[in-house]
Amino acid sequence: MKGPRTAVIAHKRPDTEKLKARKAEIKTTKEKGSKKNSAPKDPDAPKRPPSAFFVFMEEFRKSFKENFPENKSVSAVGKAGGAKWKSMSDSDKAPYAEKALNKKTEYEKAVEAYQKQKLNNNGDNEESEKSTSEIHDDAEHEASS
Repeated sequence: MKGPRTAVIAHKRPDTEKLKARKAEIKTTKEKGSKKNSAPKDPDAPKRPPSAFFVFMEEFRKSFKENFPENKSVSAVGKAGGAKWKSMSDSDKAPYAEKALNKKTEYEKAVEAYQKQKLNNNGDNEESEKSTSEIHDDAEHEASS
């Protein structure tokens, strides 16, 4: 004779509360891990230069919109641009590579200027007429008065 059927089903059914708690734990662990490893971005830092493909895409988007004004899909523009880029020869890609190289040199100059400016700003903050111990002594003196 077989045992009660409901007991077997109840035994095999997973605990949904434990599963939900485990999924939430995994999700928060992933979020914490990704933020911990990455350094915060400086909003004042110069933006990286585009590659030759992205320089090409700037021009291609304009021509694509003129030829297909009814097509508003970003993915269609990207797919068409990628297909055209792959079909181009190296000599056709050369002007875009040259523009990208020019933008890269401008970026490198901007990064050097940014680094100098960043060092100057940090140097100004660290150089003070009073040492840190004198500042703390003044603060303690004012607090005791």
